[in-house]
Amino acid sequence: MRPLAMPVASEVNLLTRLLTRFQPHFDIPLRLALWNGAQHDLGADPLVTVQLAGPGALRYFLPPSLDNLAEGYVNGHFDVLGRAHDVVDVASRLAQVGVPMRGRFARLFSPLRHDRARDARAIEQHYDVSNDFYRLWLDEAMVYSCAYFPGRTETLAVAQTAKLDHILTKLMLQPGERLLDIGCGWGALALRAAQKFGAQVVGVTLSKNQHALACERVRQAGLVGQVEIRLQDYRDIDERDGLFDKITSVGMFEHVGLNHLQSYFAKIHALLKDGGLVLNHGITSTDPDSGACPLGAANFIEKYVFPNGELPHLSQVLKDMQSAGLEALDAECLRRHYARTLALWSENYEAQSEAIHAKVSETTYRVWRIYLAGCAQAFSQNWVSIYQVLGCKSGTGEALNPTPWSRAYMYPNSHLN
Repeated sequence: MRPLAMPVASEVNLLTRLLTRFQPHFDIPLRLALWNGAQHDLGADPLVTVQLAGPGALRYFLPPSLDNLAEGYVNGHFDVLGRAHDVVDVASRLAQVGVPMRGRFARLFSPLRHDRARDARAIEQHYDVSNDFYRLWLDEAMVYSCAYFPGRTETLAVAQTAKLDHILTKLMLQPGERLLDIGCGWGALALRAAQKFGAQVVGVTLSKNQHALACERVRQAGLVGQVEIRLQDYRDIDERDGLFDKITSVGMFEHVGLNHLQSYFAKIHALLKDGGLVLNHGITSTDPDSGACPLGAANFIEKYVFPNGELPHLSQVLKDMQSAGLEALDAECLRRHYARTLALWSENYEAQSEAIHAKVSETTYRVWRIYLAGCAQAFSQNWVSIYQVLGCKSGTGEALNPTPWSRAYMYPNSHLN
């Protein structure tokens, strides 16, 4: 799509307005390469070059909100040269100069409507790009959630395995126990729970692509009688078919909706045995009022990547868990871990640029390039966070909480034991 042509006077006026806005902040390492061959540097030693296709592309810089800038790039109004990390850093600095925050998160809260059909469409848009697409930049096990770096320097594959083990160890998963994995992805946690911990596992997903590959992996691992992967909405699981000793939900409750968190946790409560444990691993807002990411980032994610996604503050998570009859036993912040995970995904994505181009459209390539690097920036800047919350059924009965009185059991290989 080419921008509309503009009269020369309008071009000059728009460019003047743009440069005037950034004049006091000419320390941004950005070069604007205009359609007529002219160049304007906004700082010394530019790390990023924006090649504008025509004068209409300047409109995406007025104001330079993150959603405006991403919209212009994704739809081909300008090209961007530079490392994805530097591109996102420059975009953030432009946005901080030119976008009013209007409070911390620049959004009037308006909860979204969720139902089974809308949620299924949202999952399809995000996860059903293609299995081959995700395989190019995830680890070999295709774990698409925050990794765990206990020593900070682990490889992505090692850190993802460490995350799975960290979750299952927190849950005190035992051989023969029945585990429900809500939003099971491509089956990595379900397979790990069966192979290493000896559990009987049911995994559910709304993604047809994930379901097909997860089922194939179960067959290849020889675990058909031990692991069942269902194409099913968690709300449709019938507790009369049997309760679960342990329940996991990893990277899924972001799709639930703020107004539905209590019913989400209530469903978990209904499916959990007395004396069972649940672990919810999910992205949270760092705004106490559960506001969205600032500077227009949330608008871009909502439109192109995660439609209908909503992030609660940790305080709301704990409140809704308690209201649903679940006691929070432990909450662990993994914000720094997700910043590193996303940075590694982004690096993999850049390294596989040619192969990814062969799998998806140019628009999809650009959306995900900006999304991964942008999310790494969001977590590193504390715009969003992520928590693992361990819980059990609330009540006074001693048997409802099976955990030891010390957290040492969560770290079997550390100095705590």
